[in-house]
Amino acid sequence: MSSTTIARPSHSHGYTPSYRLTRRGRLVVLTFALLLVLAVGVVLASGAVGTQESGTPEPTETIMVGTGETLWDIAAEAADGGDVRAMIERIQRLNALDSGMVTAGQRLRVPVD
Repeated sequence: MSSTTIARPSHSHGYTPSYRLTRRGRLVVLTFALLLVLAVGVVLASGAVGTQESGTPEPTETIMVGTGETLWDIAAEAADGGDVRAMIERIQRLNALDSGMVTAGQRLRVPVD
């Protein structure tokens, strides 16, 4: 009876074992990373919340666009000598207008200062 000794490599000589992820392992790591990024995004976005109190709506009047009238004409009259471009932007925001095009008979909310 003879005994045999199997020599095993020692990890103390600078040898580090290499690990390889399987396709399933890479999928798990990717999913975990995406969930982590999503969680961080939710945490950061939760800072933008509305209040329980309602704001004071901007005082407006409703006008009907006349034939040949432009948004510039309406804004110039509403601005009363002020900045017409700023008034155009306010009217567009109040009425959710994509452009400065208005049509005769269209009803618009116009700020009253």
